[in-house]
Amino acid sequence: MIRSMTGFGAATGKVGARQVTVEVRTVNHRFFNPSIKMPSALARLEGEMRELLRGAVTRGHVTLVVRTERDAETAIVIDEKRFADYVARLRSLEKAHGLTPSLDVATVLRLPDVMTAPEDEAEDDDALRALVKAAIAALMAMRESEGARLAALLAERLGVVEKAFDRIAARAPLRIAAERERLKLSVKEIAQGVDLDPARLAQEIALLADRLDVSEEIDRFRSHLKAFRDTLSGAAGAGAGKRLGFLLQEMLRETNTTGSKARDAEMLHDVVAVKEELERIAEQVENVE
Repeated sequence: MIRSMTGFGAATGKVGARQVTVEVRTVNHRFFNPSIKMPSALARLEGEMRELLRGAVTRGHVTLVVRTERDAETAIVIDEKRFADYVARLRSLEKAHGLTPSLDVATVLRLPDVMTAPEDEAEDDDALRALVKAAIAALMAMRESEGARLAALLAERLGVVEKAFDRIAARAPLRIAAERERLKLSVKEIAQGVDLDPARLAQEIALLADRLDVSEEIDRFRSHLKAFRDTLSGAAGAGAGKRLGFLLQEMLRETNTTGSKARDAEMLHDVVAVKEELERIAEQVENVE
């Protein structure tokens, strides 16, 4: 089944001493376009994360964000001996230089190496990989769910297009017969009793019928329509969005050619209806992977 290019997935869990949240989101893009935002401590895994994304997403702008948060009680360490040494030294300087006492806790805490983060434990790379894979799985589930909704919508619109083209196909031979009779009457009026070459008249009528014949366009359109439906059902595999876009272009081409040959109000009305529906379908196909 087709997949949407829009989706979101997230997973949260422990990686070493940290609580880690992984979010993956995708939006429309012509190609695979990844963007990865990770803490510097995990930057060594960026290439591996990109390959995990590439293995799941073939097309779309993909953003992977990894956020980390250390437990509050282990968030910082205050070196109390260093703190006391700084205070003693600063008090000494105040007294030596006749300065007004102005020390406070915040001032001392800002001095070098008074507050430090604890040494990071060895990060659990496997735990991070598992979180990323879980977030990607949630993303893909959403993309597939949205893809099913898109497929149903596109199938409904295709039904409207097919009915309109069936009406065109039914009207086409009647329109040729009507044009043939109109030509015969017009020639008789112009000739006004003058003898005409029946063979030449038949030839002109045949040429007219050939110019107005849309049977080939109808056959090709129906072939593209079938291929579109096959792609929607998943028969085409990966890259369905690009294939659907190409088939839409071909269907629009056949519709335009049919319209240029129509010379009939009823047929032109349905040609316009088909083009409008194809435009609506194209808007939805832009979101198919």
